[in-house]
Amino acid sequence: MGEMSMRATGWARSFPVSGGVRAGRLWTRQHLDSLGWTARAPETVDAVLLTVSELITNAHLHAGSTANLVLVWDNRCLHVSVHDSSSAMPEPRTPDATTPNGRGLGLVEALADTWQTRPQSDGKTITACFYPPDQPDPHAGEADGTPSPGSR
Repeated sequence: MGEMSMRATGWARSFPVSGGVRAGRLWTRQHLDSLGWTARAPETVDAVLLTVSELITNAHLHAGSTANLVLVWDNRCLHVSVHDSSSAMPEPRTPDATTPNGRGLGLVEALADTWQTRPQSDGKTITACFYPPDQPDPHAGEADGTPSPGSR
């Protein structure tokens, strides 16, 4: 049986409740710059940065914990994962026009190509995947034609 291998590049950092959202965006932008995305995929960079903001904000607001952000580029997809210490699984909701809250996961769903939530023994991890615009969606043309959960 042959071995499969995948080359990937990744970065990880923790962002505390105080000042973590802005720092998370700046840190993420630096890594997207190193991949060349800011020059060739500025709309995708904007989507990634807004997603990072929303996921770190949710970790701080709903879990009251440090947000652990991991970026992994596997030459197919940029995986943006945020882990927090709350075991409560998030549920997308219809935002109320009179309140500023309740839009985060809806934005993530609209911006990311796919996303998922995974329970962990010490909380949960939400991962959003972004395909670069110059590469086709690897799930296009799936046999039954139905998108995977969390895909747009």
